Amino acid sequence: MYLNERQRSLLTVVLIAAVVFGSSQLLRIWGADAQGQALRERVRPGDIVMLSSENCLYCVRARHWLDAQHVPYRACFIETDAACRAAYEAHGARGTPMMLVRGQTLVGFDVPGLLEALSPHHPAAAPG
Repeated sequence: MYLNERQRSLLTVVLIAAVVFGSSQLLRIWGADAQGQALRERVRPGDIVMLSSENCLYCVRARHWLDAQHVPYRACFIETDAACRAAYEAHGARGTPMMLVRGQTLVGFDVPGLLEALSPHHPAAAPG
């Protein structure tokens, strides 16, 4: 079977796209693993409390990521736990997930923000 010039060009474009896509997925996975490793090195049990909704897509993704990376955190659901709901409202109730990290409030799931809040140089960092 011989390919004409147009078919070879199309095949080349498809192969390049597949390589680029595959490479970007590998980089994303390796980046997540590196961020997970960095979080695991900085976090102690009790450092992260995630105030979240059971059905919020961003909350579900955050829980899955934290679980997959073996990062310790406590999930607190605002629909079913009155204390969680009260804490959520006391912190401004601006959206979910709301991360309480060593006394600092972070709205949304932001791994670089978590790393910063857990940095030993961060003002909210608990004494070791």
